[in-house]
Amino acid sequence: MDYENIYIEEENNIATITINRPKKLNALNRRTIDELHTAFKELDEDKETKAIIITGSGEKAFVAGADISEFAHFSVEEAWQLAAEGQKLLFDLVENLPTPVIAAVNGFALGGGLELAMSCHFRIASENAKMGLPEVSLGVIPGYGGTQRLPQLIGKGRAMEMIMTAGMVDAEKALDFGLVNYVVPQEELLPLCNKIVSRISNNSSVAIKYAINAVNAGFKYDVNGYAAEIDAFGNCFGTNDFKEGTSAFLEKRKADFPGS
Repeated sequence: MDYENIYIEEENNIATITINRPKKLNALNRRTIDELHTAFKELDEDKETKAIIITGSGEKAFVAGADISEFAHFSVEEAWQLAAEGQKLLFDLVENLPTPVIAAVNGFALGGGLELAMSCHFRIASENAKMGLPEVSLGVIPGYGGTQRLPQLIGKGRAMEMIMTAGMVDAEKALDFGLVNYVVPQEELLPLCNKIVSRISNNSSVAIKYAINAVNAGFKYDVNGYAAEIDAFGNCFGTNDFKEGTSAFLEKRKADFPGS
């Protein structure tokens, strides 16, 4: 796919995806969701990519929501299809991606933008970031997983308040809620993200894949998270990464993980 609304930069086994629709404050339309789907799939299949950072272009917005002009006149059936396809193509894909995905929230993350950030494995925000789910002010509710992931991250009561008031929280409040892991000045956002993902990339990508799966299992109503952890723990022992990691520890050297 020729990318129209995103661009990708790769350096030191780290890929940075930038959503590039500055005139629309990086709002998600169908084309952008399709491009992000393709980019995440291709980067995940690239063994050289150890981690992914996603951010928005400019200094105003990460993603300021979905592109309302695309669906303002949808029927019930079309709206159902929009949410179902979007969740499958992008939001569930990112949440379950074996490659770590970190959201660098560089401004407004509203509606679908916050839902995209929440589907990432964790989030880091700039001081000017503001986050919210304003959908009820438009007569609709979050449709890309917001009603599920926000309570998981900040608790039911706070999530109910944010969703029902359609209000925004600033970066410091998001940090206090546990919605983001760190808050830094805008110019330090990507350097901190790169510092953290560099640390991640030094570890076993196979073990990280199993860890992501086990953590996510604990948030699924039909999966026993503890059983998933036991399975993942056991499976690690059959990998070359485990052999290398334990050998390196015992030999007092740095591990060179083969990724298998």
